[in-house]
Amino acid sequence: MIRDGELKVEARRVFEENFGVYGAAKIWVHLNREGIRVARCTVERLMRDLGIQGVVRGKTKRTTIPADDPGVRPADLVDRQFVASAPNRLWVADLSYVRTWSGFVYVSFVTDVFSRRLVGWHASRSLKTDLALKALE
Repeated sequence: MIRDGELKVEARRVFEENFGVYGAAKIWVHLNREGIRVARCTVERLMRDLGIQGVVRGKTKRTTIPADDPGVRPADLVDRQFVASAPNRLWVADLSYVRTWSGFVYVSFVTDVFSRRLVGWHASRSLKTDLALKALE
């Protein structure tokens, strides 16, 4: 059986190997997978003794805000009929965003409806008009 001193070394190692984001539950799972049998409450106590804690997820940031007038929308030029009879007859565009450690990354892409292939795409750290335009180029 491993004593507290040895467990502290192992808990700190797992914590640091995972960039200081693992909390007690993940460290406990990691140690048990490595064959180091330890109770979760013991890992919690050792982490308190070491003065380390995992990253706490905060309140989610609201990234899209509905328009004041929900009736104001761009015209639907294809009447929601996303069908094309040949390549390059109908392209659709979309925008997505991904949260990263350094902020949001926005990706705009244009797809050919017939072939379902990407015609163009562009990624940016800012949500500006040129993001969509560069995807078309």
